[in-house]
Amino acid sequence: MSIVVTGAYGFIGARVAKTLLEKGQKDLILVDEPEYAKTRGCVKGLENLPFIDRSKFLEELPKLKGVTGIIHLGACTDTGNHDPVYMWKMNTDYTKTIWNWCAANQVPLIYASSGATYGKGDEGYSDEHKDIPHYKPLNVYGRSKHEFDLWALEQRAAPPRWYGLKFFNVYGMDENHKGRMASPIFHGFHQIATTGKMSLFRSHKEGIKDGEQMRDFIFVDDIVKLVIFCLEKNAPSGIYNCGTGKARTFVDLAKALFTAIDKPLNIEWMDTPEKFRAGYQYFTQADMHKMIKAGYNEPFLSIEEGVKKYVDWLKKNSVKN
Repeated sequence: MSIVVTGAYGFIGARVAKTLLEKGQKDLILVDEPEYAKTRGCVKGLENLPFIDRSKFLEELPKLKGVTGIIHLGACTDTGNHDPVYMWKMNTDYTKTIWNWCAANQVPLIYASSGATYGKGDEGYSDEHKDIPHYKPLNVYGRSKHEFDLWALEQRAAPPRWYGLKFFNVYGMDENHKGRMASPIFHGFHQIATTGKMSLFRSHKEGIKDGEQMRDFIFVDDIVKLVIFCLEKNAPSGIYNCGTGKARTFVDLAKALFTAIDKPLNIEWMDTPEKFRAGYQYFTQADMHKMIKAGYNEPFLSIEEGVKKYVDWLKKNSVKN
């Protein structure tokens, strides 16, 4: 009996697949772009598992037998991509096809939504279904994820168990292939190694000082635990936030990074590029009450603990882009 993991050669997907292997789930079917196997370090250890090309997965899906769950983490996560046609194809319509197959075949589904769906956060960060229609994402990526969440909530035909997980700001090992979209910890580590400084965006919002922009930063292993919890436990179906529940400033992050590297704090400020300003979130913080009520009781690493763990890994591993 197999579990399908899409986006399996990606940052989070690869870690989910490896964790399932460690837990004794040997029957995995991985879905992603074939060329990633040659270019991404996170694929190591997954090379010999059954694999389906992402571009062919939807046509192969009806032929699969014995699937007991799909973890759909494959999508375009580039917040700078402003092509709505492409985003809707990869992030919305692709997921609808998977949902419909899971509903017809009674297969549980976990899919990745995003904290970007909350927009400016003026309406809060509740994942209660009655609140979700009120949110207004700031960019095309966020809208593509939000549109699927809204669609899912309207469906009468649904998988027997389904979970839309709103990932907040995930960081950690094996994200080096993400380039510009890698976390500020990854970029900051290399900036400090080369220049002794870390670059952060200035604030362009009145009342918020430079570096006081806040994010719910969550370590990748904590995200994996949340995914596995939804897979293994009989929590109520629905949309769930996946963050720590505690927002931290970018200055907090910088301090944790310089401390982990054992260098004095040295921040270099830069203007936020014009093309990102309209879609820039100044505050995100996951409301985790619903996930906790569903039975999740694992503690989350603080930014200081997570950054230290990640820096130790970066020091020991090749992290070329």
